[in-house]
Amino acid sequence: MCGGVAELAGDAARHLTRVLRVEPGQRYEISDGHAAWLAEIAEARGPRVVFRVIEPVETAELAIRITLCAALIKFDRLEWMIEKTTELGVERIQPVETARSEKGLFEASAKRAERWVRIAREAAEQSRRLRAPEILPAARLQACLMEAAGARYRLEEAAALPLVRLLAEAPETDGEVRLLLGPEGGWTDEERDAAARAGWLAASLGPRVLRAETAAIAAVAVVSSAFAASSYNEAAAIEKGLNP
Repeated sequence: MCGGVAELAGDAARHLTRVLRVEPGQRYEISDGHAAWLAEIAEARGPRVVFRVIEPVETAELAIRITLCAALIKFDRLEWMIEKTTELGVERIQPVETARSEKGLFEASAKRAERWVRIAREAAEQSRRLRAPEILPAARLQACLMEAAGARYRLEEAAALPLVRLLAEAPETDGEVRLLLGPEGGWTDEERDAAARAGWLAASLGPRVLRAETAAIAAVAVVSSAFAASSYNEAAAIEKGLNP
């Protein structure tokens, strides 16, 4: 953006002019990845759309960076998971091959990467996020387990402490939480042992047996809500101290 004017070019501009058939005077929210504005189209022609900025739009990012390491499941359900967890604020998504992942999904995932990036971008725009989450290449479980983070939780159907309790009792997270989500068939005993040795804590979402995509959405919502509440309480405490 320069001097209150922003320009969009290339495929994104062509989509606006040729598919949506936008016209001067129409208003859109635009972003450069750092801030967002309400803007009015001043010119729309072929591969070029020019916006006149009207005013900034307030946006809110999570107080915590969430990486979702999700076992590879059928792609239509994985894509729904990507869309919804993007709306909830996840920062990175990494598909993971586990012992009970369906055959062939790991190899086929590379061909879907571009589509997943597009789904995440569109979901981020819809939910007024400044940036879409990063979609990482699929990884083997062992490699995923070795990735460091301030706090790491493996979702578990069997007996485990509730995720919300673990978050409340967690030490300093360094601003990042990783969530490891298993496949429909669940974890093998060998995978549970490997995760425990690598320092991942088993966490429960309650007594129900959830589909993988449902568990992912619930877990991300729990984490984002927990840290949003923490930030709110801290801000309220500061305000109370300033205004006795």
